[in-house]
Amino acid sequence: MTISFRQLRRVALGFSFGLSAIIVLSVSDEVRTQTNSKDPRAIPARNIPVPNTVSPEMQTLIAGAPAGNWNSAPTTTEEWKTVAAPSAGRNLPALRERLGVKTEAITVNGVSAFMVTPQVIPPENRNRLLVHMHGGCYVLQGGEAATSEAIYMAGFGHFRVLSVDYRRPPDAPYPAALDDGMTAWKWALKSTDAKNMAIFGTSAGGALTLAMVLRAKQDGLALPAAIAPGTPMSDLTGTGDSFATNYMVDNVLVGSDGRCDAMARLYANGHDLKDPMLSPVYGDMRGFPPTILTTGTRDLLLSNTVRVHRKLRQAGVVAELHVYEGQSHAQYMRDVNAPETKEAFEEIGKFFDRYLGK
Repeated sequence: MTISFRQLRRVALGFSFGLSAIIVLSVSDEVRTQTNSKDPRAIPARNIPVPNTVSPEMQTLIAGAPAGNWNSAPTTTEEWKTVAAPSAGRNLPALRERLGVKTEAITVNGVSAFMVTPQVIPPENRNRLLVHMHGGCYVLQGGEAATSEAIYMAGFGHFRVLSVDYRRPPDAPYPAALDDGMTAWKWALKSTDAKNMAIFGTSAGGALTLAMVLRAKQDGLALPAAIAPGTPMSDLTGTGDSFATNYMVDNVLVGSDGRCDAMARLYANGHDLKDPMLSPVYGDMRGFPPTILTTGTRDLLLSNTVRVHRKLRQAGVVAELHVYEGQSHAQYMRDVNAPETKEAFEEIGKFFDRYLGK
């Protein structure tokens, strides 16, 4: 509908007490009333500039082209196995050297893992241990590649980190990853007091972090003193405002119902996607430990993170929500040179220091 300047001059505003404002437009002798509606809002195509409020390193990440394979997924089991093959990880030796960290492959009660240890451990962290659940949409980042986030946490936070190399689809769908995480948690409890431990992870690792607390509550196990789910895949049903508002704005996940969602469905293996062990936002979060959540303004999973934060606050849980300017999904851990990376992990480290025993 096109409204001329002359027609706009005939706009009359009417207000009804206790109701939303009503705008009455006279158009070609027809009076039409526009009220609040639940219909989708049409947004014109537009260019979104790279913000100048972030570091040059982060500007480069934000300006990157959307992931080209975001909407393609394997179609056969053999193709999935190729995608899920463990990897040594790119640039990990340089990252370890840069942050002063060493990594040792270990097995904990039959579960593959890596112990990630900083060269310098401050006195307050010597009796502390973090358990790490890696991301990768439940399928990617197996093997040594699973340790990159753990290296950041050990290097910037100066904690020992047990990074769990959990089993992954297609060979090991749900609940294999969660089971392996719980096996590692039980192993850690034998040597370290729960009040001195935290669990953290990003994306699928963030969802697994939340699910592990739900499972520990269910099984009557000691809970960690704090957790840090980063931009968690907390709702696999695709519910949430940012799935629409950040569609094609996030240059990592890019859009909903894409490659990552296909991986999540592969992991779910036919189970109800609303099961709290798959979509923890639907779980009972009463009694959860203090939680720090991290996301970005362009993150496709911004709503997933925000909804978990609100759910925790409604349950009376201490919870902090850190939203970084301009960042797409998990970009706070994609460049060790970006000051935002150091800031994000130091924020998590300070949060853990506040709530973990010594």
